Amino acid sequence: MKEKNLTLPIIIISIAIPAAVAFLILVPQAKINFGFSTKALPLFHALLNSTTAILLLASLFFIKNGQIKAHKTANLLAVLLSTVFLVSYVIYHASNPSVKFGDLNHDGILSDDEKWQAGSLRYVYYFILSSHIILSGVIVPLVLFTLQKAFQEKFDKHKKLARITWPIWFYVAVTGVVVYLMISKYY
Repeated sequence: MKEKNLTLPIIIISIAIPAAVAFLILVPQAKINFGFSTKALPLFHALLNSTTAILLLASLFFIKNGQIKAHKTANLLAVLLSTVFLVSYVIYHASNPSVKFGDLNHDGILSDDEKWQAGSLRYVYYFILSSHIILSGVIVPLVLFTLQKAFQEKFDKHKKLARITWPIWFYVAVTGVVVYLMISKYY
C-alpha cells in the first residue's frame, strides 16, 4: 500500500494556526460573546499544559523502558490535550481583551507606577512569554511530522525528529504554566 504524503497539509496547518492566533491577538477587533463565561479558561489552559507536560514525561519514560503502546497512548493524549488547548485558547482570546503584565487596576494600560511596581519581573515574564510563543509556533510542524513518521513506521526518522520535538514541546507546556502563574493575578 502506498504511503500518503502529508507534507503539504502539515505545512499548511503549521502556517495557518500561528497566523490565525497572531491575527486574533494582535489585530484589534470586537470581542465575540460565546454565550458563556470564558474567564476561567486561562486556569483550564494551565491545567491542560501541566497535564501535557506530565504526559510527555510519561511518554519519555515509556519509550526508554520499551513500553511502545504506553508511549504511543501518552503522546496521542498529549496531542489531544494540545488540540483542546488550542481551540480553548482561540475562544478565550476571541472573547477577552489581552491582559497586560503589571496592570493592577485592569484598565488595559500600564501606568508608570504599575510598571515600577512590576519591576524587572516584567522583563522575565516577557522573555518567558516570548520564547513560549515563538516555540509554540515551531512545535506544531515538529509534532505533526514526528507523528507522521511514527504512523508511517519510519521509526529511525521518528526517533531522530522526536529528540528535537520532545524538549521543545515539553518547554512549551511547562512555560505555558509558568506564564499563567506569573500573570494570573492580573486577570
